[in-house]
Amino acid sequence: MRFLPAIMKNASTKMITISALVMAGFIAVMYVNQGFAFGPFQIRFASAFYAMAFLFPFLVIPIGLANSLSNLFFGGLGVLDIVGGLGVGILTGALVALVRKMKLPMWMVIPPIILAPGFIVPLWLSPLTGMPYWLLVGLICGGQTPPAILGFLLIKALSMRKLDGRLEEE
Repeated sequence: MRFLPAIMKNASTKMITISALVMAGFIAVMYVNQGFAFGPFQIRFASAFYAMAFLFPFLVIPIGLANSLSNLFFGGLGVLDIVGGLGVGILTGALVALVRKMKLPMWMVIPPIILAPGFIVPLWLSPLTGMPYWLLVGLICGGQTPPAILGFLLIKALSMRKLDGRLEEE
């Protein structure tokens, strides 16, 4: 991979480096957009990073961890949100990676990024906020749509530059 320093010769070092960069990016974006990334209506631009699991399937766990850490650092809704964020993050990343494994069109990363958080997060957000589950589903799915499209555009651009998850030497 041309964008990584030549000193990183083996695949594990590259995977750890990419994981760290993506996690740091996710958390940094969440910091910047924390004012509208939590609560009943949320737009989490960091959710665009879920799409990276299409190019780099090994990111499933790191992206879930980044989501959980973001909820810990900035969320304020407690253990349910931290643990739930980990689960939703891993599930969303895994569904995105499955899109590639099943050789589906790249645009198919959009539905999991919208629907997984959209239907699961209200399971704990509804009791915490007192808002109806289905209202929260609509609000969260709506808020996940811009990041899902952004994530698709991100991986489309990266794949055009041949950054497609291959970690062997070029």
